[in-house]
Amino acid sequence: MDFSVDTATDAVTDSFSDTPDPRLRTVMESVTRHLHALVREVQPTLAEWNQAIEFLTAVGQMCNATRQEFILLSDVLGVSMLVETINEAQGGTDSTVLGPFHLTQSPRRALGDSIDLLGGAHPCVVSGSVSTVDGRPVPGAQLDVWQCTEDGFYDVQQPDTQPAGNGRGIFTADDHGHFWFRTVVPSHYPIPTDGPVGKLLNTTKRHPYRPAHIHFLVTADGFADLTTHAFVAASPYVDSDAVFAVKRSLIIEFAESQDTTAAAAYGVHTPFVHAQFDIVLGEHA
Repeated sequence: MDFSVDTATDAVTDSFSDTPDPRLRTVMESVTRHLHALVREVQPTLAEWNQAIEFLTAVGQMCNATRQEFILLSDVLGVSMLVETINEAQGGTDSTVLGPFHLTQSPRRALGDSIDLLGGAHPCVVSGSVSTVDGRPVPGAQLDVWQCTEDGFYDVQQPDTQPAGNGRGIFTADDHGHFWFRTVVPSHYPIPTDGPVGKLLNTTKRHPYRPAHIHFLVTADGFADLTTHAFVAASPYVDSDAVFAVKRSLIIEFAESQDTTAAAAYGVHTPFVHAQFDIVLGEHA
Protein backbone atom coordinates (compact mmCIF):
# COMPACT_ATOMS: atom_id res chain seq x y z
CA MET A 1 0.00 0.00 0.00
CA ASP A 2 1.37 3.40 -0.99
CA PHE A 3 1.66 5.79 1.96
CA SER A 4 -0.52 8.83 1.27
CA VAL A 5 -2.63 11.34 3.14
CA ASP A 6 -5.63 9.07 2.61
CA THR A 7 -3.94 5.76 3.56
CA ALA A 8 -1.59 6.92 6.32
CA THR A 9 -3.86 6.35 9.31
CA ASP A 10 -4.93 2.85 8.29
CA ALA A 11 -1.33 1.89 7.54
CA VAL A 12 -0.14 2.86 11.01
CA THR A 13 -3.11 1.49 12.97
CA ASP A 14 -2.83 -1.82 11.11
CA SER A 15 0.82 -2.04 12.19
CA PHE A 16 -0.36 -2.53 15.78
CA SER A 17 -2.63 -5.48 14.93
CA ASP A 18 -0.31 -8.06 16.56
CA THR A 19 0.14 -6.15 19.83
CA PRO A 20 -0.32 -8.79 22.58
CA ASP A 21 -1.76 -6.36 25.15
CA PRO A 22 -5.28 -5.42 23.95
CA ARG A 23 -5.37 -2.25 26.03
CA LEU A 24 -2.06 -1.06 24.57
CA ARG A 25 -3.33 -1.84 21.06
CA THR A 26 -6.49 0.22 21.70
CA VAL A 27 -4.47 3.15 23.07
CA MET A 28 -1.93 3.18 20.23
CA GLU A 29 -4.62 2.95 17.55
CA SER A 30 -6.55 5.81 19.16
CA VAL A 31 -3.44 7.96 19.60
CA THR A 32 -2.60 7.42 15.94
CA ARG A 33 -6.07 8.35 14.71
CA HIS A 34 -6.28 11.50 16.82
CA LEU A 35 -2.73 12.62 16.07
CA HIS A 36 -3.22 12.12 12.35
CA ALA A 37 -6.52 14.02 12.53
CA LEU A 38 -4.69 16.90 14.26
CA VAL A 39 -2.03 16.99 11.55
CA ARG A 40 -4.65 16.95 8.80
CA GLU A 41 -6.57 19.77 10.48
CA VAL A 42 -3.60 22.03 11.29
CA GLN A 43 -1.41 21.04 8.31
CA PRO A 44 1.89 22.06 9.94
CA THR A 45 4.87 22.96 7.80
CA LEU A 46 8.03 20.92 8.23
CA ALA A 47 9.54 23.81 10.17
CA GLU A 48 6.53 23.95 12.51
CA TRP A 49 6.66 20.19 13.12
CA ASN A 50 10.35 20.38 13.91
CA GLN A 51 9.57 23.24 16.31
CA ALA A 52 7.00 21.04 18.04
CA ILE A 53 9.54 18.22 18.40
CA GLU A 54 12.12 20.66 19.76
CA PHE A 55 9.56 21.92 22.29
CA LEU A 56 8.81 18.41 23.57
CA THR A 57 12.53 17.66 23.68
CA ALA A 58 13.07 20.76 25.81
CA VAL A 59 10.23 19.70 28.13
CA GLY A 60 11.94 16.37 28.71
CA GLN A 61 15.34 17.97 29.23
CA MET A 62 13.84 20.21 31.95
CA CYS A 63 12.78 17.22 34.07
CA ASN A 64 14.91 16.16 37.01
CA ALA A 65 14.58 14.55 40.45
CA THR A 66 12.63 17.50 41.88
CA ARG A 67 10.85 18.87 38.80
CA GLN A 68 8.51 17.27 36.28
CA GLU A 69 7.98 19.55 33.32
CA PHE A 70 5.79 17.02 31.51
CA ILE A 71 3.34 17.04 34.43
CA LEU A 72 3.39 20.83 34.23
CA LEU A 73 2.58 20.66 30.50
CA SER A 74 -0.23 18.21 31.17
CA ASP A 75 -1.52 20.53 33.89
CA VAL A 76 -1.62 23.74 31.84
CA LEU A 77 -3.36 21.97 28.96
CA GLY A 78 -6.08 20.76 31.34
CA VAL A 79 -5.27 17.12 30.62
CA SER A 80 -4.31 16.30 34.21
CA MET A 81 -7.64 17.61 35.49
CA LEU A 82 -9.56 15.79 32.76
CA VAL A 83 -7.92 12.46 33.67
CA GLU A 84 -8.51 13.08 37.37
CA THR A 85 -12.17 13.95 36.80
CA ILE A 86 -12.79 10.90 34.61
CA ASN A 87 -11.28 8.61 37.24
CA GLU A 88 -12.55 10.15 40.48
CA ALA A 89 -14.61 7.94 42.79
CA GLN A 90 -18.31 8.68 42.70
CA GLY A 91 -19.70 10.33 45.80
CA GLY A 92 -16.36 11.17 47.36
CA THR A 93 -14.56 14.47 47.75
CA ASP A 94 -13.73 16.03 44.40
CA SER A 95 -10.26 15.28 43.08
CA THR A 96 -7.69 17.62 41.56
CA VAL A 97 -4.23 17.47 40.03
CA LEU A 98 -1.21 15.95 41.76
CA GLY A 99 0.98 18.80 40.54
CA PRO A 100 4.71 18.81 39.74
CA PHE A 101 6.01 19.10 43.33
CA HIS A 102 5.04 15.72 44.77
CA LEU A 103 8.40 14.22 43.92
CA THR A 104 9.86 14.33 47.43
CA GLN A 105 8.89 11.87 50.16
CA SER A 106 6.98 13.61 52.94
CA PRO A 107 8.17 12.89 56.50
CA ARG A 108 5.83 11.06 58.86
CA ARG A 109 4.43 13.32 61.56
CA ALA A 110 2.17 12.94 64.58
CA LEU A 111 -1.27 14.51 64.66
CA GLY A 112 -0.93 18.12 65.76
CA ASP A 113 2.64 18.48 64.52
CA SER A 114 3.60 21.53 62.48
CA ILE A 115 4.73 21.21 58.89
CA ASP A 116 6.00 24.81 59.06
CA LEU A 117 9.69 24.44 59.85
CA LEU A 118 10.41 28.13 59.24
CA GLY A 119 8.37 29.53 62.13
CA GLY A 120 5.92 31.66 60.18
CA ALA A 121 4.43 34.67 61.91
CA HIS A 122 0.80 33.74 61.25
CA PRO A 123 -0.05 30.25 62.56
CA CYS A 124 -2.73 28.18 60.88
CA VAL A 125 -4.48 25.04 62.05
CA VAL A 126 -6.03 22.63 59.55
CA SER A 127 -8.42 20.06 60.99
CA GLY A 128 -10.96 17.68 59.58
CA SER A 129 -12.26 14.16 59.30
CA VAL A 130 -12.04 11.30 56.83
CA SER A 131 -15.28 9.40 56.30
CA THR A 132 -17.11 7.12 53.90
CA VAL A 133 -19.83 8.22 51.51
CA ASP A 134 -22.44 7.12 54.05
CA GLY A 135 -20.78 9.02 56.90
CA ARG A 136 -18.80 6.30 58.68
CA PRO A 137 -15.34 7.36 59.94
CA VAL A 138 -12.23 5.92 58.29
CA PRO A 139 -9.78 5.36 61.16
CA GLY A 140 -6.13 5.09 60.19
CA ALA A 141 -6.49 6.86 56.85
CA GLN A 142 -3.15 8.20 55.61
CA LEU A 143 -2.98 11.87 54.63
CA ASP A 144 0.06 12.99 52.66
CA VAL A 145 0.08 16.79 52.83
CA TRP A 146 2.28 19.31 51.02
CA GLN A 147 2.14 23.05 50.40
CA CYS A 148 4.18 26.14 49.62
CA THR A 149 5.29 28.79 52.12
CA GLU A 150 3.70 32.12 52.94
CA ASP A 151 5.86 33.49 50.12
CA GLY A 152 4.75 30.96 47.52
CA PHE A 153 7.71 28.55 47.31
CA TYR A 154 7.98 24.79 47.86
CA ASP A 155 10.96 23.35 49.69
CA VAL A 156 12.40 21.83 46.50
CA GLN A 157 12.44 25.29 44.91
CA GLN A 158 14.57 26.78 47.70
CA PRO A 159 16.93 24.03 48.89
CA ASP A 160 19.36 26.62 50.24
CA THR A 161 16.80 28.44 52.41
CA GLN A 162 14.16 25.83 53.26
CA PRO A 163 14.91 22.59 55.12
CA ALA A 164 13.93 19.45 53.24
CA GLY A 165 10.41 18.45 54.21
CA ASN A 166 9.22 21.95 55.00
CA GLY A 167 5.52 22.20 54.22
CA ARG A 168 5.17 18.42 54.04
CA GLY A 169 3.91 15.66 56.28
CA ILE A 170 2.22 12.28 56.34
CA PHE A 171 -0.45 12.04 59.04
CA THR A 172 -2.57 9.13 60.24
CA ALA A 173 -6.19 9.83 61.12
CA ASP A 174 -7.19 8.78 64.64
CA ASP A 175 -9.72 6.11 65.65
CA HIS A 176 -12.56 8.49 64.80
CA GLY A 177 -11.12 9.45 61.40
CA HIS A 178 -10.06 12.87 62.68
CA PHE A 179 -6.85 14.68 61.77
CA TRP A 180 -5.27 18.04 62.46
CA PHE A 181 -1.93 19.73 61.94
CA ARG A 182 -0.32 23.13 62.24
CA THR A 183 1.06 25.11 59.35
CA VAL A 184 0.92 28.58 57.76
CA VAL A 185 -1.55 29.88 55.20
CA PRO A 186 0.06 29.25 51.82
CA SER A 187 0.31 31.97 49.20
CA HIS A 188 -0.83 32.02 45.61
CA TYR A 189 2.16 31.53 43.34
CA PRO A 190 3.24 31.21 39.71
CA ILE A 191 4.01 27.78 38.34
CA PRO A 192 7.65 27.57 37.18
CA THR A 193 8.07 29.82 34.14
CA ASP A 194 11.79 29.36 33.45
CA GLY A 195 11.22 26.38 31.17
CA PRO A 196 9.42 25.59 27.91
CA VAL A 197 5.97 25.45 29.55
CA GLY A 198 6.48 28.94 30.96
CA LYS A 199 7.52 30.18 27.52
CA LEU A 200 4.37 28.60 26.06
CA LEU A 201 2.18 30.49 28.56
CA ASN A 202 3.99 33.74 27.86
CA THR A 203 3.68 33.31 24.11
CA THR A 204 -0.05 32.60 24.37
CA LYS A 205 -0.59 35.50 26.84
CA ARG A 206 -1.76 33.22 29.66
CA HIS A 207 -0.91 34.00 33.28
CA PRO A 208 1.01 31.33 35.26
CA TYR A 209 -0.65 31.74 38.66
CA ARG A 210 -2.26 29.19 40.94
CA PRO A 211 -4.52 30.19 43.84
CA ALA A 212 -3.33 29.38 47.36
CA HIS A 213 -3.95 25.75 48.31
CA ILE A 214 -2.84 22.78 50.36
CA HIS A 215 -2.38 19.41 48.63
CA PHE A 216 -3.81 16.19 50.07
CA LEU A 217 -3.22 12.62 48.93
CA VAL A 218 -5.49 10.42 51.04
CA THR A 219 -5.30 6.62 51.09
CA ALA A 220 -7.02 3.87 53.08
CA ASP A 221 -7.51 0.14 52.58
CA GLY A 222 -10.62 -0.65 50.58
CA PHE A 223 -11.02 2.88 49.23
CA ALA A 224 -10.00 4.66 46.06
CA ASP A 225 -6.98 6.92 46.49
CA LEU A 226 -7.91 10.60 46.57
CA THR A 227 -5.75 13.42 45.25
CA THR A 228 -7.24 16.77 46.13
CA HIS A 229 -6.65 20.34 47.37
CA ALA A 230 -8.04 22.65 49.99
CA PHE A 231 -8.19 26.03 48.25
CA VAL A 232 -8.00 29.23 50.30
CA ALA A 233 -11.30 31.00 49.70
CA ALA A 234 -9.92 34.55 49.71
CA SER A 235 -7.00 33.79 47.40
CA PRO A 236 -6.37 35.61 44.14
CA TYR A 237 -6.74 33.48 41.01
CA VAL A 238 -9.30 31.16 42.57
CA ASP A 239 -11.42 31.86 39.46
CA SER A 240 -8.58 31.49 36.94
CA ASP A 241 -6.24 28.73 38.08
CA ALA A 242 -3.49 28.21 35.48
CA VAL A 243 -3.97 24.43 35.70
CA PHE A 244 -7.81 24.43 35.86
CA ALA A 245 -7.84 22.54 39.18
CA VAL A 246 -10.35 24.56 41.23
CA LYS A 247 -13.67 22.96 42.04
CA ARG A 248 -16.17 24.95 44.08
CA SER A 249 -16.57 22.19 46.65
CA LEU A 250 -12.87 22.47 47.51
CA ILE A 251 -12.82 26.20 48.30
CA ILE A 252 -12.41 26.41 52.07
CA GLU A 253 -12.64 29.32 54.49
CA PHE A 254 -9.35 29.98 56.25
CA ALA A 255 -10.87 32.11 59.01
CA GLU A 256 -9.05 34.12 61.67
CA SER A 257 -9.87 33.02 65.22
CA GLN A 258 -9.45 34.76 68.58
CA ASP A 259 -10.56 31.68 70.53
CA THR A 260 -7.95 31.34 73.29
CA THR A 261 -9.28 27.95 74.44
CA ALA A 262 -8.99 26.48 70.96
CA ALA A 263 -5.58 28.10 70.50
CA ALA A 264 -4.31 26.46 73.68
CA ALA A 265 -5.67 23.07 72.57
CA TYR A 266 -3.94 23.37 69.22
CA GLY A 267 -0.70 24.75 70.65
CA VAL A 268 -0.81 28.10 68.88
CA HIS A 269 -1.32 31.70 69.93
CA THR A 270 -4.12 34.06 69.03
CA PRO A 271 -4.97 35.24 66.56
CA PHE A 272 -4.61 32.13 64.43
CA VAL A 273 -6.21 30.93 61.22
CA HIS A 274 -8.40 27.83 61.28
CA ALA A 275 -9.51 25.77 58.29
CA GLN A 276 -11.89 22.81 58.53
CA PHE A 277 -11.53 20.34 55.65
CA ASP A 278 -13.65 17.20 55.81
CA ILE A 279 -12.80 14.45 53.34
CA VAL A 280 -15.02 11.72 51.94
CA LEU A 281 -13.46 8.63 50.36
CA GLY A 282 -15.22 6.66 47.65
CA GLU A 283 -14.86 2.89 47.54
CA HIS A 284 -13.06 1.02 44.81
CA ALA A 285 -15.22 0.22 41.82
